[in-house]
Amino acid sequence: TLVTAVKAAGLAETLSGQGPFTVFAPTNDAFNSLPAGTLENLLQNPEQLKSILTYHVVPGNVMAADVVKIPSAVTVTGKPVNVTVEGQTVKINDANVTKTDIKTDNGVIHVIDKVLLPPQ
Repeated sequence: TLVTAVKAAGLAETLSGQGPFTVFAPTNDAFNSLPAGTLENLLQNPEQLKSILTYHVVPGNVMAADVVKIPSAVTVTGKPVNVTVEGQTVKINDANVTKTDIKTDNGVIHVIDKVLLPPQ
């Protein structure tokens, strides 16, 4: 679902560029848990979709060991996400990080269980 959304927002070339990027990637279940019709509506509104997807991207390589040491990170939208650590649980805003440090050619991916919505 994330790949489909990235393509619909016209971000595929950007995110496969030089980087490095840290992506907090929602699972398919995260997209499926959005209210009915939300994903379909976003796929028809590329600019709104782009603003939501870029809110999941932080410039640079931020590995899990670094994420747990910072209170927040500024996304490529210029808006920050909050980072909290509660025992063994790491949250980005209200999303749980479920997998970490998936290395890519141009950065790293951390899987999260919710879609992050930027503040208005």
